[in-house]
Amino acid sequence: MQHEIIIKDLADLGRAAVEFLKEIGNNKLIAFYAPMGAGKTTFTTAICKLLGVREDAVSSPTFAIVNEYKSADGEPVYHFDFYRITKEAEALDIGLYEYLDSGALCLMEWPENIESLLPEETLKVSISVGLDGSRTVSWSD
Repeated sequence: MQHEIIIKDLADLGRAAVEFLKEIGNNKLIAFYAPMGAGKTTFTTAICKLLGVREDAVSSPTFAIVNEYKSADGEPVYHFDFYRITKEAEALDIGLYEYLDSGALCLMEWPENIESLLPEETLKVSISVGLDGSRTVSWSD
């Protein structure tokens, strides 16, 4: 089944995050595919805020590769940014599979840099930018 959520503007992010979390069900491994500047980190921040993570705690883990946040119920949320990964071994060196196998929500930016390491159950989500500046979040399940 194809899913699509249109985000009209920044004010629409909260609604889109609610709809996204409702529609993804029990999926815990979420890979966001989008060009630079499409809003991967912004959408991840909206999702984390909805889960009760302090908004000021969320930032792109470009240099750290992974940031760990705590949701309102104390559950970990892992936010990955694989932009700077040039060899899959770098992802393995940070203990990638320990995170992915943890059962925690894993939100991944630039997953194309570690594509062959992603488990089959990873939900692959695309974010595209419309001519009017809107964003379309889409995936198939």
